[in-house]
Amino acid sequence: MAPVYPVLPTRSDTLAAWRQGGGQVAAVFPVHVPRALFRAFGLLPVEVWGPPGLSTKEGDSHLQAYACSIVRSSLSWLLTAGQEAADVYLVPHACDSLQGLASLLLDFLPPGRPVLPLYVPRDHGVAGVAFLAAELGDLADRLAATLGRRPTEDALHEAIAREQAADEALAELLGSRLHLPWSDTDFYRLVRGREFLPAEDFTEFVREALTARTEEPIEGRRLMLSGMVAEPAALLQAIADAGGVVAADDLASSGRRLYPPGRSEDPLERLAESLLGAAPGPTRGSEVQARVDHLVALAERAGVAAVLFWVVKFCEPDLFYLPQVRQALEDRGLHTAVVEVDISDPLPAQAITRLEALLEIAS
Repeated sequence: MAPVYPVLPTRSDTLAAWRQGGGQVAAVFPVHVPRALFRAFGLLPVEVWGPPGLSTKEGDSHLQAYACSIVRSSLSWLLTAGQEAADVYLVPHACDSLQGLASLLLDFLPPGRPVLPLYVPRDHGVAGVAFLAAELGDLADRLAATLGRRPTEDALHEAIAREQAADEALAELLGSRLHLPWSDTDFYRLVRGREFLPAEDFTEFVREALTARTEEPIEGRRLMLSGMVAEPAALLQAIADAGGVVAADDLASSGRRLYPPGRSEDPLERLAESLLGAAPGPTRGSEVQARVDHLVALAERAGVAAVLFWVVKFCEPDLFYLPQVRQALEDRGLHTAVVEVDISDPLPAQAITRLEALLEIAS
């Protein structure tokens, strides 16, 4: 009997069902988002990564030419179709382009739909936790003022527990990739369900999927994918066509967001500890050596010899780290290739050529 692949609802169906049940929606931008805080307020956090493939014409007229395509596509979506999509909008300061987007949204969104900023500190120690907990407290105050309600501490703890279970499910899913008999396209369709499904629904879908695990790993030339997001989605089919499989994930949309549980009894501090415990990443100002050590450990666990840096064009955080990280990985015996893409464009031919060459060299 063929393994059953869980059939996920679409993003639009999920939002419609949530609203029909009386819930409200928060549109959240990359990268690190306090999901539990929104859920405690009755808001479903739905991520905005573009959306890919959308014409950026509307957004281009308001942005510098060197703004990344995630920001340009996001603004175009908001100007054409997304102004009524959510009740609140959260824009974390992951980079200067996103910070600029937050400023623009203040002018373009209709009254009553607040744009909320969030600064995730670069300090990951005690001071960073205290700062982020205070930021989350301010965010909670602004949500309470906007929505006219405030959750109890118990409700926040319950929301944190649900999100923690979903985070653990995502970690187990990514760790089981080589033993799940599906294409990367199908696999990442489930992974990216974390972007819009309620945490408890995502956890249930992952548990169903994990029942299909096989004892023997699937075949394919093993590859690590590093970058912001696996878009254009045709990339995944191109990897399969070249005989490859994504065995290790260092994407900002998934692998860099495997949050460990917090320890504090205070819910905001606990949430801050969890967010700051994510894998080292460029948008968090992690040290280069921490990035290198993390990537090498990922590669060793997955038996990977090739790393494809899939960089969104003009993505300053990724590009800033790239020269040093790439050299360090090659010094450790890993083969690397870099492709810069615009998520609003079709998959470039050069990407396929570089991908095929990388897998051939590393095999």
